[in-house]
Amino acid sequence: MKKFFVLMTISTVLVTSVIAQKAAKSVYAELGGAGLASVNYDMRIMKKEDGLGFRVGIGGFSVSSNYSNGSNTNTDKLGILTVPLELNYLLGKNEKNYFELGAGATIVSIRNKSNNNIGNTQDDKFNSTFGHLYLGYRLQPKDGGFLFRAGITPVFGSGYFIPYWAGISFGYKF
Repeated sequence: MKKFFVLMTISTVLVTSVIAQKAAKSVYAELGGAGLASVNYDMRIMKKEDGLGFRVGIGGFSVSSNYSNGSNTNTDKLGILTVPLELNYLLGKNEKNYFELGAGATIVSIRNKSNNNIGNTQDDKFNSTFGHLYLGYRLQPKDGGFLFRAGITPVFGSGYFIPYWAGISFGYKF
């Protein structure tokens, strides 16, 4: 049984690498959307410009602030890390302009570290995942070059739904 799994894994890697040699691939930066502020890699699964694909990204940001509370000076540092994962589908006829549909999840890790000048430190961590959909436009030339995306990204999780979250992306298709 172990040999079977090893053989299947090797076969999957080889087939994926052959398909990936001709499949449309792109890299883009997204502001808003599923990754908040992220850099993403997108690839079609088959050897064509449209159809089923996936995207994986990494993003986030950090914010620091200093403030005084009487004789105490406090420092707060907030860091957010996001990892958007998505299956998507491109629909188009002219090999340049596409309607994009997607669904996925974004992993979120938040860390808030506070300390003051008298030695008190507080380190709070929060990890979660939220689901998202994507409905939008994609400009992706067949022969490569500038890529543009804009769309609505409804997000949802346990007890909430934000239907009008949006995002915009700029990048390169190769």
